[in-house]
Amino acid sequence: MKIYIMRHGPAEDQASTGRDFDRRLTSSGRSRTELAAHELGRWEPPKRIVSSPLVRTIETAEVVMAALGLTFDLERREELAPGGDALPLLSELARQDAKRVMVIGHEPDVSTLTALLLPSWSYSFDKSMIVGLKIDRDALANRTKETPSAKLRFVIDAKRLHN
Repeated sequence: MKIYIMRHGPAEDQASTGRDFDRRLTSSGRSRTELAAHELGRWEPPKRIVSSPLVRTIETAEVVMAALGLTFDLERREELAPGGDALPLLSELARQDAKRVMVIGHEPDVSTLTALLLPSWSYSFDKSMIVGLKIDRDALANRTKETPSAKLRFVIDAKRLHN
């Protein structure tokens, strides 16, 4: 199973509502996310996108979908919200025999999730960053902390991409 883990794009510091949940992408956040999506398109576009329910992650997913011409429905899951536990979600996706799935969440959760799957991972995610992993379904089901269940395929550091 191929998983693309992505951190949302740059967002406004404060929403008009004052709620963190409602923070929207900035125009530069949309541009950076679009650059990352086009770079991802050089690999393999996702067949499914699952996002945190927060506005900035949903908008990140919408930018990716528009940039890649994807027409499937976006899924929202609480497990990807800040402080959520996304590992059971990945196990569920593996049981469903999902193929190329992008999950969009928040820092530090996306870094923690990546390190759980790939113990050699010790980096934090910049905004709009994408890490592509190939996950061994059996290793994920029988995972121990010492056993990696994934192999690194690529890292798209959107901050370093140029138009």
